[in-house]
Amino acid sequence: MALFSFLSLRIKLILGAVFASQVGTGLSLFVMFKMTQPQTFIAASMFSFVMIFMLAALFAWVISYYATRTLATSLNALEVGLLNFKDNDFSVTIPASGEPQLQSLIELFNESAETLRQERQYIYQRELLLDKVIQSSPNVMLLLDDDQRIIYANDAARHLLNQGNHINGFLLQEMMDKVSDELSSALSKPKGGLFTLSVEGQDEDETWHLSRGQFLLNGQYHHLVLLRQMTHELNRQEVAVWKKVIRIISHELNNSVAPIASMVNSGRMLTKDLNDPKLKMIFDTIEDRTSHLSQFIFSYARFAKLPLPKKERVDWRKLVDQLGQHYQFTLLGELPSDSGEFDLIQMEQVLLNLLKNAHESGSKIAGVSLSIEASSPHNANNRALDSEGRVMSGTVIEVKDEGSGMPAEVLKQALLPFYSTKQSGTGLGLPLCREIIEAHDGRISLHNRDDMGLCVRVWLPSV
Repeated sequence: MALFSFLSLRIKLILGAVFASQVGTGLSLFVMFKMTQPQTFIAASMFSFVMIFMLAALFAWVISYYATRTLATSLNALEVGLLNFKDNDFSVTIPASGEPQLQSLIELFNESAETLRQERQYIYQRELLLDKVIQSSPNVMLLLDDDQRIIYANDAARHLLNQGNHINGFLLQEMMDKVSDELSSALSKPKGGLFTLSVEGQDEDETWHLSRGQFLLNGQYHHLVLLRQMTHELNRQEVAVWKKVIRIISHELNNSVAPIASMVNSGRMLTKDLNDPKLKMIFDTIEDRTSHLSQFIFSYARFAKLPLPKKERVDWRKLVDQLGQHYQFTLLGELPSDSGEFDLIQMEQVLLNLLKNAHESGSKIAGVSLSIEASSPHNANNRALDSEGRVMSGTVIEVKDEGSGMPAEVLKQALLPFYSTKQSGTGLGLPLCREIIEAHDGRISLHNRDDMGLCVRVWLPSV
């Protein structure tokens, strides 16, 4: 369009110059007609008309060329720049030249190009940041088209569905053929919700939540599938409910136990002169049961009011020596050279509880062992995996025995509060261990050994 405008301007200049030359030629011929004979005038007028017309046209073209050369260059540059804008290329700038009005137009064009470049760079940086956040998220994210073809998938989705390999462009059904039946069934349902997945090498199932969304983009419907592992969060919520129940029960029991203990002491004082053996036995029984009940309440209250860990640098040898003063065990392997960082009192309480359970499992003392090693990706029996199957750096502590182990149904409930297979157990030993370990951002799990006995594995993150 700019080129056409330029040509129209140049044609107008040429036509104007020609018209002016023709007016001059007509005036000249009129003067010659008055001053010469008709025969001479006709021949001279034809020759003059042709020569003047050609000279006027040439002169007009030269004048128009030099008059519009700068304008033509600037208009062509503007036209090229706008075409680049149309192709999303904002790198073009035009040098300012020519008339002031034309320079203002060029400066406006250059300012617009700079603004568009900055906006595109800002959007690009935001897209990079958003992609980095999505790729780093532990939640599984899948974006599908109407044909259920995977358009976008984050790193967690690739690890869950295809062992970390590329899945963009594949149909979701092709990926479902490679996963477990539980996950395939959940992805096949049109609605979201909670479902469980059994994990190889773990006795405890994982709880996941699936949600779906749909939106219209560029005239096509897209489907967003989100998967979130809820095991840890549900366990935390469950423990929080138990703690609240324990605090309420402890408060009510303490309100009853304290007056009973006070009345027993008062009764002893009032009846001390009677010296009745039966009465003494009654008071002793009441005092013994109230004392036992107070200790019982104290154990549960300690679980409900567990303080946050005060982490410090601890030498592993120091911890092992302290444990050896209470229970006998065989230390397997070498201790880590780097110190650990945890609450020494709480971690000692955890390991003492685990060693106590190992000694009470029916195992021989020589069959009770303790090992403390760094997580190794090359050792399948001594590593911790995240939700995407990747090895996490940290320290693995294992307490093993050669007892009778645990039935499968007991393994699934052993870490729950109040659950115990011991006749006099409170059901708080292992839940207390679990609470302490998770407060250290670690994990605890129970596994039956292949030959005999039980293995309790504790993983603590590295410093």
